[in-house]
Amino acid sequence: MLAETDVVVVGGGLAGLAAARRLHRAGVPWRLLEAGGRLGGRVATDAVDGYLLDRGFQVLNTAYPRLGTLLDTDRLDLGHFTSGVLVRKGDDLIRLVNPLREPTGGPRTALAGIGSLLDRLRFAALATGSATLPTGRLLAAPETTTEEALRSAGLSDAIIEELLRPFLSGVLIDRELETSSHVLAMVLRSFARGRIGLPAEGMAALPRAIADPLPADLIELDTPVAEVLPGRVRTQAGDIRCRAVVVAVDPPAAATLLPALPAVRMHSYTTYYHSSQEAPLDEPILLVDGDRREIVANTVVISRAAPTYAPAGRHLVATSVVGPSAPPEPAVRAELARLYGRSTADWTHLTTVSIPDALPAAPPPQGRLRKPVALGEGLFVAGDHRDSPSIQGALASGWRTAGAVLVELRTG
Repeated sequence: MLAETDVVVVGGGLAGLAAARRLHRAGVPWRLLEAGGRLGGRVATDAVDGYLLDRGFQVLNTAYPRLGTLLDTDRLDLGHFTSGVLVRKGDDLIRLVNPLREPTGGPRTALAGIGSLLDRLRFAALATGSATLPTGRLLAAPETTTEEALRSAGLSDAIIEELLRPFLSGVLIDRELETSSHVLAMVLRSFARGRIGLPAEGMAALPRAIADPLPADLIELDTPVAEVLPGRVRTQAGDIRCRAVVVAVDPPAAATLLPALPAVRMHSYTTYYHSSQEAPLDEPILLVDGDRREIVANTVVISRAAPTYAPAGRHLVATSVVGPSAPPEPAVRAELARLYGRSTADWTHLTTVSIPDALPAAPPPQGRLRKPVALGEGLFVAGDHRDSPSIQGALASGWRTAGAVLVELRTG
């Protein structure tokens, strides 16, 4: 069977949905094909025995610029985390917060025992510059790795190893901090400007909200694409003839459909979910390891931010480990007892979620974080591997790619 439309979007993740939203707004005929049985790509949530378990610990930042174009975040009923971090250092738990969000915590943060006062002042200057300078100026700055950028800012080994490496390794999924300094600038900008939270119905509520305005009959689930050609997409159900194709799948799958694409290295991580009757912390704040054991990247009591993630009388703890080698759960549980400073013997291990292709690596050069999306002959590619490796990058890439398609359709 031969079908026809103007644009076929391959992939129903965040990038594909953002592209479809812009095409739909422009009144261009389109169809979206998703190989799986749901929308959202890497953003998914499983409901298990009263718990909401995201496919890997993820959060939503209200400062992502593209969010406001696509949805009203109030609809998500976000539960927010504290704008700061707890650091385990020996017998101490050191609390550092964003003084712009919590002014009363500023003096305590300035005097905290992580690095020196000069370290904290220099990092504050780095974060403030990222938050206040124009984006164009940040992306025009000389580009290095994240670690080189931190050391160039005059930060000591102590604050990098005890705070910034454990914190950023979980954000970037990159313990070596090889990620571009331009990506770091955007990360610091979003953390300084926005709040971090979780939707009451789990992270899967994000792609559902983006897809909500789209006609359901234009979205085909369980429809894997076998081949992409100029002007044609081939599926088991038949071919679809079109004027343009947007390939918005994960980088490994995109390279299969579009062999001309360069290979993209992917970072991996694992999230361990535990349930406890008593919350090990009273605050929804990220806890990282300042003792440099480099086993756990971060851990957090999710249900303190979003109580809907756990049934009444229980709490949900999410713990993330960076890298392809995930330690056994008992080893992680032992680390959690040390980090939280209390026994975890009565905790219940709910599940372990390993994501081998969690986030594209983004070493320099990344330039202005906008890689080409038009490949010629009506073929386009979208995804966070074409912008910044993040939810914002996926949404921005899909929107930008749809704009490039509209230009070609008008001029072609």
